[in-house]
Amino acid sequence: RAGPGQPLAGRALPVCASAGAEEPGMEAEAQGLPPGCGGEEGSPAAGGSPGGEQRREPPQASVSNGGEAESGQELVELRVIWNKTKYDVKFRLDSTGAELKREIHALTGLCGAAAPPAAARAFPGRSGNPRPCPSGLPPAMQKVMFKGLLPEEKTLREIKVTNGAKIMVVGSTINDVLAVNTPKEAAQQEVKAEENKKEPLCRQKQHRKVLDKGKPDDVMPSVKGVQERLPTVPLSGMYNKSGGKVRLTFKLEQDQLWIGTKERTEKLPMGSIKNVVSEPIEGHEDYHMMAFQLGPTEASYYWVYWVPTQYVDAIKDTVLGKWQYF
Repeated sequence: RAGPGQPLAGRALPVCASAGAEEPGMEAEAQGLPPGCGGEEGSPAAGGSPGGEQRREPPQASVSNGGEAESGQELVELRVIWNKTKYDVKFRLDSTGAELKREIHALTGLCGAAAPPAAARAFPGRSGNPRPCPSGLPPAMQKVMFKGLLPEEKTLREIKVTNGAKIMVVGSTINDVLAVNTPKEAAQQEVKAEENKKEPLCRQKQHRKVLDKGKPDDVMPSVKGVQERLPTVPLSGMYNKSGGKVRLTFKLEQDQLWIGTKERTEKLPMGSIKNVVSEPIEGHEDYHMMAFQLGPTEASYYWVYWVPTQYVDAIKDTVLGKWQYF
């Protein structure tokens, strides 16, 4: 053991400024103090635990105010509203609209199990580990709006999304669509099965007497396997159920169908026609027999024979107004 006033052998003692030292140039700065003199992490003077172990506070999820960066990426606070449900989330400001749609899919279908990395990055600070569910809203079925329809190729920064922005989402989940369409599809299949059981229309007596006359001399040419728009001229060269010549004129500007015969012309509002049915003529599948339902029952069918097959779909869409849904 060293004597009084002598240093310990083999060790150099740190020289620390005392609390009351006032010598010039001897200010105690954290970076200039030797280890164990305070200002060093792990030392008693710095509040560290004895033995050099450092106490660390767990990281806190920060809320972006538009100027902060988390993991080097700037975040923006959004309120996503879908189906009367509001989601307050944070999202990367430099992400595109397409990426936002993918995260909305995860957000609207949270199941509580392991989250994919994308969802965890998009919503830092959400509790639990969300993952997309089948009940979520797929991107292809989303209409996302922020000051109009959200462009998929642009970033949120480019379209000037700011903190607190409201993102409106419209769309139905796959489960919702299936729930609506399944009964309808089942009903259609049942109707189709019933029709298949019935004798083909062209074999029924009331139609055979017209079809047995053969094609009209002025029948319009047909193109099998092709669908065409309605021509600008009337469809002619066809028979009605009496075997008389008939022509169809589609007055789109007046929303009317004109059915003309030698005796007269019937001008029918397209909205008054309840249905349009057709069937290929056996042995002449490039032509159809077609009926326009003018009343509540099949008894009101107005039959037209030898309709060129390439115009069948166009006639149905024009009369029934299916074009309005596209």
